[in-house]
Amino acid sequence: MDRQVFEEEADRLLQAAEREGVTLRLLGAVAFRRHCSSFGHLQDRLGRKFTDIDFAGYGREAERLRALFRTLGYAEDSATYVESEGSRLVFADPKTRLHVDVFLDKLEFCHTIKWNGRLDKDAPTIPLAELLLEKLQIVKINEKDVIDTIMLLLEHPLGDNDAETINIEHVAGICAADWGWWRTTTMNLDKVRQLAHGYEQLSGDEKARVSEQIDLARSRIDDEPKSLAWKIRARVGDRKKWYRDVDELAPQV
Repeated sequence: MDRQVFEEEADRLLQAAEREGVTLRLLGAVAFRRHCSSFGHLQDRLGRKFTDIDFAGYGREAERLRALFRTLGYAEDSATYVESEGSRLVFADPKTRLHVDVFLDKLEFCHTIKWNGRLDKDAPTIPLAELLLEKLQIVKINEKDVIDTIMLLLEHPLGDNDAETINIEHVAGICAADWGWWRTTTMNLDKVRQLAHGYEQLSGDEKARVSEQIDLARSRIDDEPKSLAWKIRARVGDRKKWYRDVDELAPQV
């Protein structure tokens, strides 16, 4: 299915949610494309494919979201809502077969990203810090996740706010409180740096920019004062698994 189909449908759904006063924010591949106007073309040049549309929302608005999607012609996989204990909604358009996921209050994958009011910080996507964490939390990070991360790092500066900025203060705080988050995030930043240098589609200046951004991120994350729980867990290190295993049915965003 053509990328434009996903983008146009995402716009339709976002506009409908806004009219109804329901919180709905993009994440996943479409969100990266939307928030990276200058470097979104890398998804095309590096062969990044779209497979579905992913959103974030609040659990307190679950029933309003379910009603909204029904009104818009979508059929719900109601079993998923029950099986996920109210943390995920899944819809499909019977005509186009387009698949939509809505993650309520949190995104659970190798680690957990909690929205905790953060969806009010940006629109139409989740904040840039959460977009970065969405990719860096994946222990077995793959090429599509690397591509999206590279785009984000090229497009936006690091800073201590959410205004078209990757809020690295927020990221560092999460990593300082949880050694597992720190371990996966820093491991993947190093992987992205290494893999970026192998992409012929990136210019020398673009590769240098990615490395510079990662150096800044690593420095900010490593300098953040660590919690006592972090220090205790760090003594154990890799001898104990620090992430959640995800089976084949887990959402890919």
